[in-house]
Amino acid sequence: MPPSPAPAYPCGLVWFRRDLRVEDHAALYHALTQCAQVHCVFVFDTDILDGLPRADRRVEFIRESLVELHASMGALCSHPDGGLIVRHAAARSAIPALAEELGAHAVFANHDDEPEALERDSEVRTRLAKAGRAFHTSKDHTVLERSEVLTQTGSPYSVFTPYKNAWLKKVDAFQLSSYPVERHARHLAPRPPGCRQPVPSLASLGFEPAGLATLRIPTGASGARQLLDDFLGRIARYGETRDFPAVKGPSYLSVHLRFGTISPRLLARTAHGLMCEGNPGATTWLSELIWRDFYFQILHHHPHVVGHSFKPAYDAIQWETGPEADALFAAWCEGRTGYPLVDAAMTQINQTGYMHNRLRMVVASFLVKDLGLDWRRGEAYFATQLNDFDLAANNGGWQWASSSGCDAQPYFRIFNPVSQSEKFDPEGKFIRRYLPQLAGLPTKALHAPWRARPLELQEAGVRLGETYPHPVVDHEEARRRTLERYAVVKAGTAP
Repeated sequence: MPPSPAPAYPCGLVWFRRDLRVEDHAALYHALTQCAQVHCVFVFDTDILDGLPRADRRVEFIRESLVELHASMGALCSHPDGGLIVRHAAARSAIPALAEELGAHAVFANHDDEPEALERDSEVRTRLAKAGRAFHTSKDHTVLERSEVLTQTGSPYSVFTPYKNAWLKKVDAFQLSSYPVERHARHLAPRPPGCRQPVPSLASLGFEPAGLATLRIPTGASGARQLLDDFLGRIARYGETRDFPAVKGPSYLSVHLRFGTISPRLLARTAHGLMCEGNPGATTWLSELIWRDFYFQILHHHPHVVGHSFKPAYDAIQWETGPEADALFAAWCEGRTGYPLVDAAMTQINQTGYMHNRLRMVVASFLVKDLGLDWRRGEAYFATQLNDFDLAANNGGWQWASSSGCDAQPYFRIFNPVSQSEKFDPEGKFIRRYLPQLAGLPTKALHAPWRARPLELQEAGVRLGETYPHPVVDHEEARRRTLERYAVVKAGTAP
């Protein structure tokens, strides 16, 4: 057997970000195969944390996942001082400083295509280069990314179905295979003195518990695997169950994909394999994973979508503004619109940080096309509330609902919140769970309480305007105004 090539670097540093696992980790694998010794760090970045509320479920999720990651790293290192270095500072300065402290010749990280992350990484690269250190980044957060899937003319796709077809033709066993990190774990270095502090507590970070334990949200790579194993037992029916919020249909893995506690390659490989065996639910689920890659490549090629419509003509739409609009927005945020499915969905996100995907479409359509409010207001609210908030997917979803995005629903497609409720929560189980004040209503009246007979309201203890609000808008009237509002994009720009 020929001798192994000499390492390219005597010492390397792996910077964990949105990839909180050791299994199938691209940057970690590349560092272990190119460096004689490898240190690993996670930075609680004050540039991000300082703008968050003091009780934030995502910070708690990260912290708990880091405890497991630290333990996994220590086990791989097989040294009593093995594990993860953790810093609480501005990453743009902490990473170059730590690289100098450790004598690292190169820093390895995985791609992050969000604009602020790209700006941060550019600054880190510059600082490292001035000190003679390299900065290598790798694809890890998606299966196919950036310019890996292009049209025959070499341009990025803006319509999902042809992108999906090209993705399926492009993907192969190599793209879906795992990085064998464990095979090279001998290169993991023990933490030097001064770097052996435990993962900091929430309190030491300036945060307080946000209720993950109460919500029973499993964290870390073990939590992700637990959810995947559960999902695989019911994946065959995913296509039939995924639209019903009262049914256990989704995988619930979105927060784990967001923070990288599970590999997207593992999920795509699993779904692809089952699809090839004829599993209908896996085929549908793989399509959802491809949507995720699609939105990330849109963000990469069209960064103007952050703050602007993908289709520029849609920025000419005049949204409602002023005190009345602000009051409507507050009613939407707080689940006080008078439309039970919308209010139950907003109660769900406010209480748990999760919202069922069908309901994300319903409440987004309601905000934009019933209330006439700018989609960016809803996008920003979701960004503060969602445990699985990911800029690319959140932006793509909101632009889809507002018809301003790539391959979006037509502007004249306007969800009726009552018919959506009757179709996707037919027995009212979801509504009753999150709006117990309406639980006593007959199911037929539950979807539109203002249509209930007075006796039905009385027997259920519902007093419209007191225990539950009247509708803040009339849907049919709102639909008419929306069609007028979108008239500016009718000629030649609407799909």
